[in-house]
Amino acid sequence: MNRPGSPLRIAAAVAALVTALTSGCAAVTNPVADGIPVRRLPPEAFGESKADLSAVPLAALTPPAPPAHLIGPGDTLGVFIEGVLGERGGQPPVRIPEQGSAPPGIGFPIPIREDGTAPLPLIDPLKLEGLTLPQAQDRVREAYLKPKKLLADSDKARIIVTLLRPRQYHVLVLREDAGGTTFGSAGGLGGFGSTGATFSQTRRAAGYPLDLPAYENNLLNALTRSGGLPGAEAQDEVLILRGAYQPAAGGQVPDALPAGTEKALTIRVPLRLRPGEPLNVRPEDLVLQNGDIVQVKARSGELFYTGGLLPPRAFPLPADRDLDVIEAVILVGGPLINGGLNTNNLSGQIVQTGLGFPSPSQVTILRRLKSGAQIPIIVSLNRAMKDPRERIALRAGDVMLLQSTVGEAGAQYLTSNFRFNSAYQAIRSRFFNSVGTVTLP
Repeated sequence: MNRPGSPLRIAAAVAALVTALTSGCAAVTNPVADGIPVRRLPPEAFGESKADLSAVPLAALTPPAPPAHLIGPGDTLGVFIEGVLGERGGQPPVRIPEQGSAPPGIGFPIPIREDGTAPLPLIDPLKLEGLTLPQAQDRVREAYLKPKKLLADSDKARIIVTLLRPRQYHVLVLREDAGGTTFGSAGGLGGFGSTGATFSQTRRAAGYPLDLPAYENNLLNALTRSGGLPGAEAQDEVLILRGAYQPAAGGQVPDALPAGTEKALTIRVPLRLRPGEPLNVRPEDLVLQNGDIVQVKARSGELFYTGGLLPPRAFPLPADRDLDVIEAVILVGGPLINGGLNTNNLSGQIVQTGLGFPSPSQVTILRRLKSGAQIPIIVSLNRAMKDPRERIALRAGDVMLLQSTVGEAGAQYLTSNFRFNSAYQAIRSRFFNSVGTVTLP
């Protein structure tokens, strides 16, 4: 028979007390509390950081242009040949360009055919492809002087060759970054009253058919004329699909990529690179040709998820920088060094009386590796506030769970269920008389 003070009875009483205090305590029953501390993580568990990504210089998206315009099929030249194209002693026609900084064009319009020749009167089609304008002018003069001498008083005859209209390259720019991502909450600001979050991502493929003049038919110009450089809503690369676009009937722009596009040559042009990473794009790849498609894809929503003492929701990750664990707790409205507040709101009060409500400081990040395995990462917010190396960055798909440590859970239980009120009187005695009231749960 056990006596009242026997060790067995004492052990049973202690066990009953511990069971009563910790029943339903997530700090004790936390299934992911036994994780890997941040300081012991292998390098592959940290994932790829966005901090060292930098934008590709704009000059890298523009191929170097030749010092002078080289004549090619599709150009329209202005040609004046006194006595042949234009009256002797007359003034050649002058055309002022409507826009741009091109000089005025002088002469009658002469197109450059697909074979690179110019149809001129009294002579066979003259090959001018690949020549500069001064070289073309010399070639025309030579054709009319040798061997037939078609020009009377040839030494004084005026021959002028200029550029009336440069050739155009028809391309299509498809952009999905015209849409956006919307996040909302179906509940309150946090705590047990929130019922989750709503997440929606809209993608609108806006099409821009462009006619780019020669030597302006590059990727940078196409992006600039179709809404500017891609922002944070777009992926970090632009696709060029060679010869994949044929205008639809009536010149309408298709809503999606045409059939057969998947077989086209695809050139991937990165917009952000890591230090020392090569561009791996040739300058000639940035020159757009007739029928090319430039595609800007929208960035898929990168989300992280919260639970535990945090509201169960999905939150977006920044597209251009890292978000560490402390910033994430602040972003989702979690408790952080606020021992005077009771964010649980179970008892209907926000400000906690007495000794305060200890802030939970244990974060468990559930992360899936590239191999498919899942690891729990333990972060102490108290340690992370003092040591920047503990401020691990969140990655897409992470689940961030906030819980109290066992010690914090015990302090929370005591401050939530025991109220101590002391009144001190020193009127009739030199000693302090303390009147204590204890309210048990």
